[in-house]
Amino acid sequence: MDLQARAVPSVERLRVLLMLFHTVAQIMAEQEVENLSGLSTNPEKDIFVVRENGTTCLMAEFAAKFIVPYDVWASNYVDESHNTSKGPEATWRLSKVQFIYDSSEKTHFKDAVSPGKHTANSHHLSALVTPAGRSYECQAQQTISLASSDPQKTVTMILSAVHIQPFDIISDFVFSEEHKCPVDEREQLEESLPLILGLILGLVIVVTLAIYHIHHKMTANQVQNPRDRSQYKHMG
Repeated sequence: MDLQARAVPSVERLRVLLMLFHTVAQIMAEQEVENLSGLSTNPEKDIFVVRENGTTCLMAEFAAKFIVPYDVWASNYVDESHNTSKGPEATWRLSKVQFIYDSSEKTHFKDAVSPGKHTANSHHLSALVTPAGRSYECQAQQTISLASSDPQKTVTMILSAVHIQPFDIISDFVFSEEHKCPVDEREQLEESLPLILGLILGLVIVVTLAIYHIHHKMTANQVQNPRDRSQYKHMG
């Protein structure tokens, strides 16, 4: 009897980049991919620059992890190692992801049943949708499911700490204005909402105290007319 396990393989970073960020535009010119991950302060975060004829056409910073299910014998070992175009709508997006893995690599796949090479592809993918001329940034985790050529298996790709921009790049490491993902925007709003409410409440308290002080001062300065007419005989 065979059981199902999961592996999180550390893939060769250059291959991941080329498969991960396939954009709508087809690039026909010669490309140069530079791996700058050594400059990252986060060991799990990769940095790449893609140049075309000497011009930077894509910058990417991201942390990626692939969860690959596969069949194993009864030992059921699970490896949890660490990670590894401008269209008519005037937006760019991630439209295709392809991940190639070999379950015969015993470093990541222990006791695999019928090991071999497999390809996992996305279907009808439209992710990281961003207005043209802006970069995409998302610190939150994002999950993309890939259908594997291994029957009845689905590979899960988990992205986090993503900052990427194709096209309209002025110079290396200079991203255009960020377009944040909805999760980051919601978290930012949730963090700032208590501060905003506190400022409004403080302003209401200050205004109330000011009105009370002005009213109290005006009342104290008013001349009180005597109610008893007998007091008028002492006047004059």
